[in-house]
Amino acid sequence: MNFEEKIKEFTERVEKLKQSINTEEATKTSLIMPFFSLLGYDVFNPYEFIPEYVADVGIKKGEKVDYAINIKGKPTILIEAKSVKENLQKHDSQLFRYFGTTTAKIAILTNGIKYKFYTDLEETNKMDTIPFLEINLLELKENDVVELKKFCKETFDINTIINSASNLKYVSSIEKILSEEFINPSDDFIKLILNKGVYEGVKTQNIIEKYRPILKKSVKYYINTLVNQKLQNALNNSNVETSTEDSIDISQEESIVTTNEELESYYIVKSILSEFISPNDIYYKDTYSYFGILYENKVTKWICRVYLKESVKFVIIPDKDKNEVKYEINEIIDIYKLRDKLIERLNIFLK
Repeated sequence: MNFEEKIKEFTERVEKLKQSINTEEATKTSLIMPFFSLLGYDVFNPYEFIPEYVADVGIKKGEKVDYAINIKGKPTILIEAKSVKENLQKHDSQLFRYFGTTTAKIAILTNGIKYKFYTDLEETNKMDTIPFLEINLLELKENDVVELKKFCKETFDINTIINSASNLKYVSSIEKILSEEFINPSDDFIKLILNKGVYEGVKTQNIIEKYRPILKKSVKYYINTLVNQKLQNALNNSNVETSTEDSIDISQEESIVTTNEELESYYIVKSILSEFISPNDIYYKDTYSYFGILYENKVTKWICRVYLKESVKFVIIPDKDKNEVKYEINEIIDIYKLRDKLIERLNIFLK
């Protein structure tokens, strides 16, 4: 089982256990220690995974951080654990105190579900107040898995992590700001846009309120268009095998627009089949007449074809005898009801 599969299995375990855990100690033993064990650390070896690590702070002696991980004989990662029921917002001050008194370069604050990763980008030996990486195991993104893999014992390299920490931190901060502005544009952001030649008059509060919903709609439309274009370009530039039945006239291809519904169908199928194969092996190909979902980006290994018209919606999935079976759906989410058929189709290619 590779790391991606292990972390997926672990997140499912976290989801099942979270409601039954009520204390910090239970969080440590049920969620946090197993997580670091998954990363390859021997959590029962006190020379490698040190519980109650003493980090004296000034005149205060006997200050302890929950865990320290020794790498090459030196405490390199400090871990402050909280109950799964606790919000992490107000608990980084403890780590801040401990950080400068040890050789550790990474500090992690966690409640077993959320993990905040800190280092000292702003000032050497002084922990940053803003984490360079935040991960929620129950809302895991593909890039989160990539970053977590860097913390595995067998691949851990402090220089690699520190070098990427700066980009992660500032990209994350900017991403949050943009996300907030796109969802609920501030007055300053609206004025910035209006000053780009959108509105020449005085930007009174009434004008700002008038343009607020217009800006929100424009941002949403732009993002949808951009995503569709990027996905379509990536597909058109990839090396997809072609066959006679899947050939498309160039003039038709240029008029193809991948809809949000089609993308949603792709992500549903991807979600279902990711239990059995890497999600990176599942692709889509939009054609003039249907939306195809492929295994290993090969049209000869098509899993299903989705037809979404105003008057009718249906999915075609070949059976084991290669007969194309039509399944009508009322809405996109009904594709989940075809789970067994999709898995059966995939297994044909896995034999």
